[in-house]
Amino acid sequence: MIDLTNIIFTDANAARAHLEKQRWPNGPYCPHCGNADQDRICAMEGEKHRPGLYNCRECRKQFSVTVGTVFERSKVPLNKWLLATYLLSSSKKGISAHQLHRSLNVTYKTAWFMFHRIREAMAPVAGSQEPMGGAGKVVEADETYQGKTKETRTQSVDGRVKYQNKGRGGANKRAVIALVERGGSARTFHVAHTTFAKVEQIVSENVARESRLHTDESRLYSASKVPTMVAEHETVRHSADEYVRGDVYSNSAENYFSIFKRGMRGVYQHCSEKHLHRYLAEFDFRYSNRSKLGVEDAERANRALQGISGKRLTYRRTSEALL
Repeated sequence: MIDLTNIIFTDANAARAHLEKQRWPNGPYCPHCGNADQDRICAMEGEKHRPGLYNCRECRKQFSVTVGTVFERSKVPLNKWLLATYLLSSSKKGISAHQLHRSLNVTYKTAWFMFHRIREAMAPVAGSQEPMGGAGKVVEADETYQGKTKETRTQSVDGRVKYQNKGRGGANKRAVIALVERGGSARTFHVAHTTFAKVEQIVSENVARESRLHTDESRLYSASKVPTMVAEHETVRHSADEYVRGDVYSNSAENYFSIFKRGMRGVYQHCSEKHLHRYLAEFDFRYSNRSKLGVEDAERANRALQGISGKRLTYRRTSEALL
């Protein structure tokens, strides 16, 4: 239950103080020159200056807590930004931009862009993540297909790109590959084609070699170089109604996809392919910071706020290319 009486959701100054605490736990620092000397940073006071404005005596530039973040140059009050972040972080299957625009009394266009900015904050910085798994740990891998592509696209069969009739299997659908560390985090990847080379690249860059890898009987894993990239590769045969064999299964990855698809179908309903990677980042973030790992709603929202720094997303910015 969301406590809307929390002052950070109703007062812009309280929201700013909360955001400063999350971004600057050791005091403000200048995003222009990196100066963190508190004696060389002063708060601008007086009626001529807006609350939360600072001046750096090193580079002589002014800044606030939103400079250098996804919130920069936004006219939306900070208390509404914090409430939107809380709503998106605490909703297991997401929340629609239409619902946000009604709840915050902003336009639909503003709500849609706010959510994409928050998803940008939830996304990890490229190259900042450690390999998943490790000695004695299990990583599950699986793939799924969501939505339809605009153009007719060839699709892989047993790792080789071939043509399939439109509408059958994964033909002309958006391919998503998921890696889920059992009892841990999840990482998903939107790819143009599910091929041997792409699966090998994803596993080699994201899974520790000491890990055990569990998959279904898909040849994308068994017939590729993937088994040589991990300590042990074990499979279950879904075609023979085998879903669990001892501690060998891929149910965690399938459960992730279950939540993802319910959210995409029941909440978002439509997602263009160029924005799919942002929705995947949102579902990855919530899964990797779920209650079972000891992260509750308020802490999850604060972790999202800690990821706002060093990122910008403009309305006209084109989305990233497919992997």
